[in-house]
Amino acid sequence: MKLGISSYTYTWAVGIHGYYPEKPMSVFEILDKAVELGIKVVQIADNLPLDRISDAEIESIRKFTSALNISVEVGTRGIQDGNLLTYLDLAKRLNSSIVRVVIDTADHHPEEDEIIWIIKSVIPNFEHLGIKLAIENHDRFSAVTLEQIIKKIDSEYVGICLDTANSFGALEGPEVVIERLGRLAINLHIKDFKVYRAEHNLGFIIEGTPAGKGMLKIPWVLQKISEYGRDPNAILELWTPPELDISETIKKEDNWAKVSIRYLRNFIKD
Repeated sequence: MKLGISSYTYTWAVGIHGYYPEKPMSVFEILDKAVELGIKVVQIADNLPLDRISDAEIESIRKFTSALNISVEVGTRGIQDGNLLTYLDLAKRLNSSIVRVVIDTADHHPEEDEIIWIIKSVIPNFEHLGIKLAIENHDRFSAVTLEQIIKKIDSEYVGICLDTANSFGALEGPEVVIERLGRLAINLHIKDFKVYRAEHNLGFIIEGTPAGKGMLKIPWVLQKISEYGRDPNAILELWTPPELDISETIKKEDNWAKVSIRYLRNFIKD
């Protein structure tokens, strides 16, 4: 297991629709953050889509990361229209061992049978290249549903990108997700959080925290993953609550990244 950062460690700096900074963070700036933090794995996900940049820039990323001994993991969103094969090619070019995918897009929410059919049709290409497809637990899919999808695809090259917070969208906490999907994990997103009463007491708020500052039992997560015989890279993601000013939000996010990595180094030494 190696500790990594992601374009979702710096979500505000990269830019969120309606909240773009004056100068959004680039892939190379995230790589610079990795160097600064002593990190050797960087996951570039769908908020910085690699298929929209030039071949020359992809080659520059490959050369830069190779020279620094940084591993790149590619990520995308959506399984339609050849997108998985596009990202498989990018993974090959960047020496990524996985393609992490979020299944749903804004206009495509496939049911279980369609997901299985689409992935089965492309997985021989992944197997041929020795690259694994990591399906992220994300919002609407229960852990049981994702487990069944993986079992029906029936390939050692398909597994779970296990996110510790996303499944609140399916009314499932991290204990449920890890107990069900931990043995299928080929990538891990460490995302800490807290749950607290709204000020008016009518309901609860789920909010991100730096790693080690929230309710996620990170030592337990790592122990369970190890007990299942898995050794995925652990990628830090942050749900950083915004400040009133985007520049202050970005500063806060950067500080949270530093605090989180410092904490996680107690457990993940590489």
